Amino acid sequence: MNIDAHQHYWKLSRGDYGWLTPELGPLYRDYGPDELAPLLAREGFFRSIVVQAAPTLAETEYLLDLCEREATLAGAVGWVDLEEERVEETLDRLLASPYLLGIRPMLQDLADDRWIERPRVIRGLRAASERGLTLDVLVRPPQMAAAARALEQVPELRAVLDHIGKPDMAAGSRRRVWSDGLRELAARPRTACKLSGLVTEAGAGWSPETVRPHAEEALERFGPERVLFGSDWPVCLPAAEYGEVAELARTLLPASWSEAQRRDAFGGNAARWYGLGVASGWRGRASR
Repeated sequence: MNIDAHQHYWKLSRGDYGWLTPELGPLYRDYGPDELAPLLAREGFFRSIVVQAAPTLAETEYLLDLCEREATLAGAVGWVDLEEERVEETLDRLLASPYLLGIRPMLQDLADDRWIERPRVIRGLRAASERGLTLDVLVRPPQMAAAARALEQVPELRAVLDHIGKPDMAAGSRRRVWSDGLRELAARPRTACKLSGLVTEAGAGWSPETVRPHAEEALERFGPERVLFGSDWPVCLPAAEYGEVAELARTLLPASWSEAQRRDAFGGNAARWYGLGVASGWRGRASR
C-alpha cells in the first residue's frame, strides 16, 4: 500500500501563498490532483498526503475539502495558529473532517529560531497530541535543536522531520549544526524522518552522489521503522521530475534493509505515523 507522504496542491487565486511569486518560474501556477494522479499511478502509489503550503486556516480547509473529493488523497497536514488562545476549539472544528492527519507550523520562515519552545506553542502542541495528530517539523538546521527540546516537553506527540531537516548540501563545515540537530531529533523514538526535498536542497545540478552523504546519515539515524518517502511535488519540479525523485529514494535505501522494510518506507511507515487505517479501501485517519 504505497503512500507518497509529502506533496502539495495550490491554487494561486486563493491568494495566501506569500512565498509563491513569479520569480519561482514553473512553480507559479496552479497544481492539482488531475496532474499528480497519473504520476502516482505510474510509480505505484496508492494514496498521497497533501501538506499545507500557506499559514492560514483557509488553506487547511481548502485541502480538507480536496480530500473529500479526491480518491488519491489519504488526508492532509494542515496549519493552525499554535499560540491561539482557543487552539483546542480550532483543532476540534477541523477534526470534524476525517482527513486532518497533522499540523505543520512553517518554522523555517520564522525569525525566532526558538519559537517552538514558547509556552503557548507547547500548549498548542499538547492539544494536537491529545487529539492524535502528528506534527510535521519544517525546519532549517539552526532550528533543529529547539524543535528537539520542544518535543521533549510533549513526549506523546508523534512528529515527522520534513526534508531530513533541509541541510545545506554545499555547506561543508556547516554540516555539523545539521548533523547535531539530526542526532537530537532521532534520539526521540516518536520522531520520524521524511526522505523528501532532497533534490530541492541539492539544487538543479544535483546528483545521487551529492545527495547520498546526507541521506545516508538520516537513514542511519532513524532506521527502517522511522523513514517515510515523500516526493515534495511540485516543489521538486525545477530540479527533477516525479519519477526521478521516486527512483532516487529507492536507490538511497540501504541494501541491508529487508524487502519488507523497504516497502514500509514507501507506505507502511506513513500509515503508522499519521494514524491511517490499513483496511482495504481506507480513506482518512483511523478511529482514535
